[in-house]
Amino acid sequence: MSENLQQAKARTASVVELARELVRRPSRGGIDGYEPVLGVLEHWLATRGLPHRRLHDSAGEPVGLLVEIPGGRPGSWWTLDACVDTAPYGDEAAWSFPPDSGDVVDGWLLGRGAADSKLAAAMFCHIAADLAPRAAGLHGGLAVLLDVDEHTGGFGGARAYLADPHAPRPAGVMIGYPGLDEVVVGGRGLWRATIAVHAPSGHSGSSKTVVGAISRAARLVRLLDAAELPGVNGASAFPLPPKLSVTSFHGGQGFSVTSDRCELNVDVRTVPTFDAHDAETLVRKAVAALDAEMPAPRPTQITPVATWPPFRLTEDEQPAAALLDAAVEAGLAVRVKTAGPSNIGNLLAGEGIPATAGFGVPYEGLHGIDERAHLAALPQVYAVYQQAVLNLLQG
Repeated sequence: MSENLQQAKARTASVVELARELVRRPSRGGIDGYEPVLGVLEHWLATRGLPHRRLHDSAGEPVGLLVEIPGGRPGSWWTLDACVDTAPYGDEAAWSFPPDSGDVVDGWLLGRGAADSKLAAAMFCHIAADLAPRAAGLHGGLAVLLDVDEHTGGFGGARAYLADPHAPRPAGVMIGYPGLDEVVVGGRGLWRATIAVHAPSGHSGSSKTVVGAISRAARLVRLLDAAELPGVNGASAFPLPPKLSVTSFHGGQGFSVTSDRCELNVDVRTVPTFDAHDAETLVRKAVAALDAEMPAPRPTQITPVATWPPFRLTEDEQPAAALLDAAVEAGLAVRVKTAGPSNIGNLLAGEGIPATAGFGVPYEGLHGIDERAHLAALPQVYAVYQQAVLNLLQG
């Protein structure tokens, strides 16, 4: 590890410089174009002779960049993944520096994407460059996936990668989310649906009483909020309970008409003991109760839109074991964590691909105001990932 740490320290300035260039190219998911940020990466990779290619969705739009370093011996492929699209800026006036700053101040890299996850993208590109000259002696291969369709929730880069017939299927993926104290080895799954609530329309000033769709939908929200979900099962290794949230409520316009339609978004976070089927059953029970209690000309409609399974690796499963072992070897006190929010690891779990989903530098303002990443631990984080990859590729 000491040799890797020395190499990591030598790479730090270059990693930070590439990350700064990436932060300075706005790439908010679904808002900005991705050509500028992809162009920075492609120029850096081409200058160093690293094989890379774009990934596209079914409409031909770029959704990611794939770097592939094949080893010279038979073995499994492993993937490092980092997104280079970002969350929106929010209220730019509330930031104390420009969201696309890219400056380094008092040891912090400033700007949207500094933490999630342009610094990790820069680091993974450098690790690929370090391994390329010694690839002939390695088993399998290393892929670096740089996703520009992550914060939209579409995960187009990962989907295109897994569907690519020319890309070797990875045995496991390490995702470069930030946070120095934890290796994320699992996450709750999800079941999501839109619900359309109907009612007769009417004039708000009419003497005839009309129970509008908004009132019916409000009652449904109360029924969903009151629904009983199981707690943590003591016999289960999964440490989090399920959770239900109504995340969107839209209906009506103006003042003089009672709405005949209101739409809700419902997000249920699932666990092994309360899965997608249980989530849908619970929501359908609440909807049936609404339609029985407050009848309408049309039944309430439920349209499922997404389902991801929960996942959790044990500490001796790869690639979690390699990452944890490398962290211990680097002298870091790292604990495993099962995350409440879902992440790309859930998508991979649905494909039968194990993943870790977080280990990186300390950070502040993730998805919020004044996002920034602390650089003091960057050499250690770099060395840990490099050692983990080497452990996996050396058979």
